This record gives sequence, structure tokens and C-alpha cells, in this order.
Amino acid sequence: MTAPALLWFRNDLRLADNPALAAVADRPILPVFVLDDAAAGPWAHGGAQRWWLHHSLARLGADLAALGAPLVCLRGDAATIIPALAEAIGAAETHVARRYEPWGRRQDEVVAMALAALGRRLVRHRGSLLHEPEAVKTGTGGYYQVYTPFARAVLAAGDPGPALPPPTRLQAAPGAPASDDLALLPRRDWADGFAGPWQPGEAGAARRLEHFIAGGLAFYAAQRDLPGVSGGTSGLSPHLRFGEVSPRQVWQAVAANGVQATVFLKEILWREFSYHLLFHRPEMPEHPLRPAFAAFPWAPDARLLRAWQQGRTGYPIVDAGMRQLWQTGWMHNRVRMIAASLLVKHLLQPWQAGAAWFWDCLVDGDLASNSASWQWVAGCGADAAPYFRVFNPILQGRTFDAAGDYVRRWVPELAGLPDALIHAPWEAPAALRRGYPAPVIGHAEGRARALAAYAEVTA
Repeated sequence: MTAPALLWFRNDLRLADNPALAAVADRPILPVFVLDDAAAGPWAHGGAQRWWLHHSLARLGADLAALGAPLVCLRGDAATIIPALAEAIGAAETHVARRYEPWGRRQDEVVAMALAALGRRLVRHRGSLLHEPEAVKTGTGGYYQVYTPFARAVLAAGDPGPALPPPTRLQAAPGAPASDDLALLPRRDWADGFAGPWQPGEAGAARRLEHFIAGGLAFYAAQRDLPGVSGGTSGLSPHLRFGEVSPRQVWQAVAANGVQATVFLKEILWREFSYHLLFHRPEMPEHPLRPAFAAFPWAPDARLLRAWQQGRTGYPIVDAGMRQLWQTGWMHNRVRMIAASLLVKHLLQPWQAGAAWFWDCLVDGDLASNSASWQWVAGCGADAAPYFRVFNPILQGRTFDAAGDYVRRWVPELAGLPDALIHAPWEAPAALRRGYPAPVIGHAEGRARALAAYAEVTA
């Protein structure tokens, strides 16, 4: 009889193009997911991610059961649970997809040592990136700190190879324990609005990718910055975050469409670059990559942070985005940049506070992309927008939501304003504003304050 194996799912919740699964598909397996919040610490799944994870695990469990090997979901210390399971079923090997977050790498080391103490082995596979971080090097053997040459290097590396097919049948190893109740769903109805726009799971990811290629891809370059356009973006980010589709699957499907794919594939490469940075600079989620910004004169203010979180800043394009985030677990990427800029520049709130809110509210909360993007906006990242480049939220709104469709959807109290005033409602009569607040700070004042603060760290 072929020796059984333990298959440890983490951020690869799919059957297709799953190297860890492919490596053990011909032997008896015990598929397991372990919710180890203690190991993740502050980067345990945020509230919106937990909603997604609940539904994604349910779909993966059903798919695995249909093939003959049900998924076991457990809560607790992976360094204790995984070796105990391997011992219980007689698995010499535990197969798992690599993680690149600092806590995930530490977890791998601890679990590997615990297994080794029992004479067993942890086998790690690629799966969530096109290329492993160690494989993409500069001409001098270092790591890339600027996106454009990194992207060129990845493109020069050529085709990432074909995706692996899913198994057609699996054999369950005997001795599987009962699953725990992971209690992932929120205790109140905060996430009720998520179910409309999202379908977690591998099948949902495949439908989203197919729909994007059939419709949105051809118009992506022209529409990706327009938040009021339905289907202007792919909507694949949460599926990629949970590994319901691999970047290789997305790349192969999109690249086959020729020139229209180029702009979109650069977004995949930004995700790849973010992981590259996180791997080589593990402090990125908490600390600025540019040392000078450690002394930046932030002005933490709970009132201003709360106004931003609640979509009550008085800037319609920002408030529309923050309300979209709260109601759907997602925000349009252009609006993410505008909202983040207002927080760290006009309001001088630490970028870490904004990153933490996004982490808790985004269904696609991804430690690498979230951290790299916030540092980009704050001007303190490895390859960041200059801090002195301050987005004008009024002009940004008029440029990318000219007719106000996005604002009217998410800030309904302004729905009656004419297009000319929708992004400057303070110019309209109070009766038409229907209680919408005045800006928490004027644009000119906020910009001047941001530039003064920046001067302190560059003097």
C-alpha cells in the first residue's frame, strides 16, 4: 500500500494548478486546514477575510469530498496539530504551499522542526507566485527595489509554464479527526452585503476570470480607473488572495488575448513585486522602508481617523470609497489611492492606521500588496510615489467620476446634486446636501500641512 500523506492547505484553496496537491494525488491523503491565529499575530485574518475564508473552505471541502478525500478544518497551534496528524495517519511527508509573510515563514520553520523530531518531513511547494522571490535577482545578485526593472526581469524570464490540471479522483487516508467549528462568520450582520458581489471558491474564481476575459479585458486599459463603470476591473483580487485561482492560471488565460492583456498583466506583476519586497524586507508591514520616514511628524487624531473610516470626510470620492469598502469588503483601486492619500497627507494620520483598517475590512486583504501599496502612497516605500505629490480629491473625483455615478451610488444623500457640484457639495445649498458634512480640512490647507511635514524629514 502506498504510504499516506498529509496535505496542508493554507493560501491555496483550489484543486487546479496546486503543486502540493498534485504531488500527493496518487496516494491516500488527509487534506487539512488549520486556523492558527496565534501564529499570525496581528496579521491573523481580518473580519472581511474571515467571512470569505468561511465560504471558501466550504466550497473547497465540498470539492474535495466529491473526489473522495474530505477536508478537515481545525483550530489551534499548527506546530502541534500538523505533527500530531502526521503521526496519527502514518504520513512521512506533509505537503504545503510556501508562504512568504514573516509569520508564515516562521511557522514553516517551527512545523518543519516538529515534524523532523518525529522523523517526518515538511515538503514545501510553490503556488502563489509566478516566480519564487529568490529566483528574481538584479545583475549584481541582489533584489529589485524598483517596480519597472523588476517587471522587465519577470517578463524576460518568459512564460511561467502551463497550469496543472485538477485531480479527477482522490483517496482518503484513514484516521481523519472531526473538524472544529472555526467560527469565522461575524457575530452581527456587518457582512450581509458581501454575498451579492462575491462568490468565494474556486468555481467563483473561474467564472470571474472567464467573465473578465469575455467582456472587461478588452476595455480594461480605458476603464480601469473609472470606479463608476461596472466591470471596469477584474474582481480577481480576493480569489488570488485566497489561492482559489493561481497567478499562473490568470497569466496564461489573459496573455492568450494578446496586446489587450499588457496593462492588466502589469497589475499581476505589481502583486508579484509586493511579495518580492515583503520577502526581502519583512519589516514592511510595520515600518517604513525609507529610514527617514521613521521620524515623520504624524499627528494621530482619533476623530479624523474615525471620519475617514466612516466615509464622513466631506470629500465625496473618498467617502464613496470608504462606504463601498464597508458595505462590500472591497474598494476600487483608483479610489483606494485617493482615500489613502487623503488620510496620510491632508490628515497626517500614520499609514499604518490606514493599512490596519483596510486589513480588517478588505476581502482581498493581502499583507504584501496592502503594505506595499500603503507605503507607496505614503512615500516611504522602496519604490514609492513622492510624498510631495498630493492627490487633489476634488480634481480626482471630477477626472475619474465625471458624471458622479460612483458618488451617487455610495453617498446617496448627494444624489440630487448636479454633476458640476457633485465633487464639491459645499458649494451647493445646504438643503441639497441632506446632512452631508463639510470637509474635515480644506484641500489647500491639507496640502500645505503635508508639505510642511515632509520638509521636516528632508531638511
